[in-house]
Amino acid sequence: MLHYLVAQSELPEEREARRERAGRSAGESYAATLRQIAPAADITLIAPADADAPVFSAEMVRRFDGVFLTGSPMHVYDATPEVARQLAFMRAVFASGVPSFGSCAGLQIAVAAAGGRVRKMPRRMEAGIARAIVATDAGRGHPLLAGRPAAWDAAAIHGDEVETLPADAVLLAGNAMTRVQAAEIRHAGGVFWGVQYHPELSLEEIAVALRAQADDLVEAGLAEEEADVADRAALLDRLHGEPDHGPTRWKLGVGDELAVEANRRREIVNFLAHLKKLRETAG
Repeated sequence: MLHYLVAQSELPEEREARRERAGRSAGESYAATLRQIAPAADITLIAPADADAPVFSAEMVRRFDGVFLTGSPMHVYDATPEVARQLAFMRAVFASGVPSFGSCAGLQIAVAAAGGRVRKMPRRMEAGIARAIVATDAGRGHPLLAGRPAAWDAAAIHGDEVETLPADAVLLAGNAMTRVQAAEIRHAGGVFWGVQYHPELSLEEIAVALRAQADDLVEAGLAEEEADVADRAALLDRLHGEPDHGPTRWKLGVGDELAVEANRRREIVNFLAHLKKLRETAG
């Protein structure tokens, strides 16, 4: 049996707020997705940023076959005890040699832990759909992005982004909004694959996130009023329930890469398929 460790950086109040909105914390969403992809796996859920969380050493992490880092509202450039605990955990993951994968804030945490920089997006947020993501030369042959077309859309919602990748990192994909949409990081004996978008989330969960941040989206100039956000969220809800609904696809301007759940999850599936090889080549 494979053992996966899911590390969420949401704080207790943030986890509870998300449960009220979406029915699950970010970590619980990740665990549910992993159970659908790999039903035989054993999954442990932790919250390393919490003040009372046990401190994971590299030796403790080695008990697992893979580590997953979730998205969250955490700003990794803030000098807070919560951020410090999350970065210390990620450094233990790197030192363990256990392969890790992260999305959104998970990517940003890995970048910061390995010496890169994260910043608030200078122009505006990327919310709902990350458009026209394109692989770099390195990304086109990288197994993380196996099966992706020349350009694709992905579910996304973030106001922070990677400013500078750390040493021993490879940029795999980007788009006009965010230069780093996918990357590999090798650091301190470990290897991390990550994306800025959300392969683990359903379109329904993205719709919930849009509604929760409607004020921010209006302030960022992505919508003129909250009703616009509600309309976009309703379209994502419809596509969640009817992935093949042509009028909804047309209104959103999306195709199979976003509408079909198996396609949205491609990076997670690719990571799981390469876990054994990644562990053998870490270091």
